[in-house]
Amino acid sequence: MPEELTAVEMWTDGACKGNPGIGGWGAWMRSGGHEQELFGGEVLATNNRMELTAVIQGLRALNRRCRVTLHVDSSYVMNGVQRWLPGWKRNGWRTADKKPVKNVELWQELDAEVTRHDIRWVWVKGHSGDPGNERADALANRGVDSVRPTA
Repeated sequence: MPEELTAVEMWTDGACKGNPGIGGWGAWMRSGGHEQELFGGEVLATNNRMELTAVIQGLRALNRRCRVTLHVDSSYVMNGVQRWLPGWKRNGWRTADKKPVKNVELWQELDAEVTRHDIRWVWVKGHSGDPGNERADALANRGVDSVRPTA
């Protein structure tokens, strides 16, 4: 009998003040009656790095295989996972025009996390009133604030 996977809804987002600049990431997840908020930041980051990090950290926080509905507002992450990743792996982490994949270490981490779970990817338009996306955005901004130098 196949194992019954816990259903998790997750929203992730990244933020950057300057690109590159101070970056933050956030993930909000809920399962049953439980919720979890995660956030963090980097002093020097890009939007794409923070979007990837948000998904990686959110999935990494799940301590067993889950059925995840993952909401992202990043076309970069969605296209990367659903379209580009198989070719990159086949080509030794090189793009179609033979250049090294940017953020390769994060893509490799994401690839490892994605294989641990049963994921349904859902793209949401950022800043359009989706409550989960708004909450993930607020967490990403808390991540920025957590590493912002104080005057």
